[in-house]
Amino acid sequence: MSVSSDKTVHPRTQAVHHGTRRSQYGEMAEAIFLTQGFVYPDAASAEARFQGTGPDEFIYARYGNPTSRMFEDRIAALEGTEDAFATASGMAAVNGAMFAMCKPGDHVVAARALFGSCLYVLDLLVRFGVEVSYVDGTDLEQWAAAIRPGTRAVFFESVSNPTLEVIDIRAVADLAHAAGATVVVDNVFATPVFSRAVEQGADVVVYSATKHIDGGGRALAGVICGTRQFVREVAEPYLKHTGGAISPFHSWIMLNGLTTMDLRVRAQADAAASIAAALHGHAGLARVIYPGLPEHPQHDLAMRQMGSGGTMIAMEVAGGKEAAFATLDRLRIIAISNNLGDAKSIVTHPATTTHSRLSDEDKARLGITPGLLRLSVGLEDSRDLTADLLAALQG
Repeated sequence: MSVSSDKTVHPRTQAVHHGTRRSQYGEMAEAIFLTQGFVYPDAASAEARFQGTGPDEFIYARYGNPTSRMFEDRIAALEGTEDAFATASGMAAVNGAMFAMCKPGDHVVAARALFGSCLYVLDLLVRFGVEVSYVDGTDLEQWAAAIRPGTRAVFFESVSNPTLEVIDIRAVADLAHAAGATVVVDNVFATPVFSRAVEQGADVVVYSATKHIDGGGRALAGVICGTRQFVREVAEPYLKHTGGAISPFHSWIMLNGLTTMDLRVRAQADAAASIAAALHGHAGLARVIYPGLPEHPQHDLAMRQMGSGGTMIAMEVAGGKEAAFATLDRLRIIAISNNLGDAKSIVTHPATTTHSRLSDEDKARLGITPGLLRLSVGLEDSRDLTADLLAALQG
């Protein structure tokens, strides 16, 4: 058996080898197949392939590509799903997973604490006749009250953006499955390194591969992981006809990102834990939110579900927006941007950027205060990052 298909090896080995397809030249690095179309040996072969009765090969880059298939096979192996479909961005993955399965009259239950663009996708579903009910994701009684027989799907971020609420995947999945609903989990903050979402009941897992999977701020990508039936019969037809497929070059970048992801993410999470501990109780901060801190309301759940506090920290600067902006402007190492999961540390002011479209009432309900900052911890020395933050808070 080739290592590229051996599912008994450990995740770090899978992330380097799984799904590798070599051409007749036997290249060591994964090849980039920069082609739009594919050639058939004869007309009958073309017909058979389009009818799905020919060999499992490729038709058109929007439908699939050898480089992209390597990425899909590798991430599916890491996530523990039968299959995966790579998309042009994380939001293409969210949009594809939700729109592919829903029709007018369906009912979706979603956690209220979501990335702004995810909320926009759910708003679009409503425009097309889907009923969407929102709940406090940490309140199982609200999930139980909102999910009903015939609910089509539930959707939530396993760790919410930006306030780092941790959702009990197993408990919500049990409630959803009892009603026959599909469980869709956006697992970006948890990462494939700390993720056990499928083991805990998720049916479909989506990622913005732009984040920790790339890890270098180079390219956009997303991926939908699930059963072969969902991926190839539900998601793929929608995505290949609406144009949400990934480019081969970006798939190649993601493949290379996967090889170092485990090392990077674990180092980032260790650094985040150190920084959060150093910031906790600082006079210039009204609160520090990090699932790895014992004071976090879902700390025990985070440790059971992920085994780590992750790479993200949220902190509320005392003094509101003015004090938060002043803190941002004094940083020397940490960059102000709206991305996350990068090798470089990034800080974001959600109220005026990623979640700016929310009403003030919704921001307040979600805990997105004028002083809240979201920190994505990179690969710099944690001592330098801590010193940068403490100096910025000192003024």
